[in-house]
Amino acid sequence: MEVTKVLYMLMVSDMARSLEFYRDVIGLDVQVQSPGWSELTFGNATVALHIGRKEGLRSTGLSFEVSNIEVACDELAAAGGTVTLAPYDGGVPGLRLADVADTEGNQFQFSCHTS
Repeated sequence: MEVTKVLYMLMVSDMARSLEFYRDVIGLDVQVQSPGWSELTFGNATVALHIGRKEGLRSTGLSFEVSNIEVACDELAAAGGTVTLAPYDGGVPGLRLADVADTEGNQFQFSCHTS
């Protein structure tokens, strides 16, 4: 087997809103855009958006490391996302975490190393 790409797929109900969120708030680069499937990248990482999401919160394994977790949470909330658990001690010296959700209810995490 030859793996040529690894991506992290999120189900969405509003492709335009989701693309805007991950492009403008998170800062990912749009590589592929269509009504049913889109791909955004940061370095070698790919986040894929697939239409067909039902409303409500849904846990994911997606995480973004940020330089300032409080600012990231404020920007996310201002853009229509939800901070589901405000920044907290991550259990490792210097690690702070925040649980958040995008405009589609996909939950993910921000992390920040303070030391």
